[in-house]
Amino acid sequence: MPDGPPPPPTVQKLRIRYAKRGRLRFTSHRDIQRAFERALRRARVPMAYSAGFTPHPKVSWAGAAPTGVASEAEYVEIGVTRPLVPAELAAALDRSLPADLDILEVVEAATPNLMERLEASVWEIRLPGIAPEAAAEAAATFRAAAEVPVERMTKNGLRTFDARAAVTAVEAVSGSGDASVPAGQGIVGEGGGRDDRPCAILRLVVRHLTPAVRPDDVLTGLGRVAGLVPPVPPQVTRLAQGPLRDGSDATPASVSVEALSDPLDPDRAAAGSAA
Repeated sequence: MPDGPPPPPTVQKLRIRYAKRGRLRFTSHRDIQRAFERALRRARVPMAYSAGFTPHPKVSWAGAAPTGVASEAEYVEIGVTRPLVPAELAAALDRSLPADLDILEVVEAATPNLMERLEASVWEIRLPGIAPEAAAEAAATFRAAAEVPVERMTKNGLRTFDARAAVTAVEAVSGSGDASVPAGQGIVGEGGGRDDRPCAILRLVVRHLTPAVRPDDVLTGLGRVAGLVPPVPPQVTRLAQGPLRDGSDATPASVSVEALSDPLDPDRAAAGSAA
């Protein structure tokens, strides 16, 4: 241990839900971390630090979305050395972050094990150039399959796993998507105007298993069992993360953000009972 007094203790933990939108979906998670650390300094947040020769701010990331994917439900927990008002922290951080990296909510951490509550994700995949009917047929074929093996290159080499096992629900939905997806996330053409090509929309509820099954793994599986191959890169957005509700995987109609409980609900409930 270095000489000198220990760092101030953590007196409060706060959980932050944030969104990654627009062009920032192409930003790596490491760059997102750097942007948050800079924003915490700009907002003068009294961060708690680890002890030792190389102290680090106490920041814990939970279930980050892959690079190239937008998200409305990313979570991070921070420790601070004096109590803060969650709403004031949310406003200060939001002002300090770049555009398209948006703070949606801050709550005081009143319960343990946030990571364990992130059991599954709801994903939306927009498929320009794919007719909705073709997507619906492919989703039905995928649901009917007992197993959908896919391959992915990992740091330990090529790995084969079952993409079907993690998917509790998948279906094609009509319209422009869920109201939780903000304006500006729709399909645009190369010239900046609306794209009139057909665009299927798939919704998935995917359990967080090991190895993790990602939306691109499900698309690979759809191509394998149903021949669904997008002509252009899809647009993927995570709509929610959290615990699966009881019975949420019973029918394909459960493919919505309501399939999951809000992982911050226990913290809100604990804060309300304490008040």
